[in-house]
Amino acid sequence: MYDVLPEIRRVIIICGRCDLRRGIDGLATVVRLHYGMDPLEPGTLFLFCGTKRDRIKGLTFNGTGYCLLYIRLTNGHFQWPRNSDEARDISAEQYQRFMDGFAIDSSIKSYKRLEETQ
Repeated sequence: MYDVLPEIRRVIIICGRCDLRRGIDGLATVVRLHYGMDPLEPGTLFLFCGTKRDRIKGLTFNGTGYCLLYIRLTNGHFQWPRNSDEARDISAEQYQRFMDGFAIDSSIKSYKRLEETQ
């Protein structure tokens, strides 16, 4: 049996807003021309977000063709990074936090302990 969805080894978030009316060819063109990345890289999932942040599209190549994924939340929105000039490579842990509704970047800051500064 042929696997439609490949094993995802890498997740790239395309930061900023993207027109989610685009299909496979349009999203692959954004990846290639705007970010200089290869959308044909097997095992890489590229994620895009629209203006409302309640839906995302994912694009991945399975070796013979593209898979287009679409997720739409019924309540709430994704904590999507808005720096539009950036494509971010995120870890599996960050991806899981993101899909669970949390921000990718932790809001907890680390500070040097008082003993370390003296």
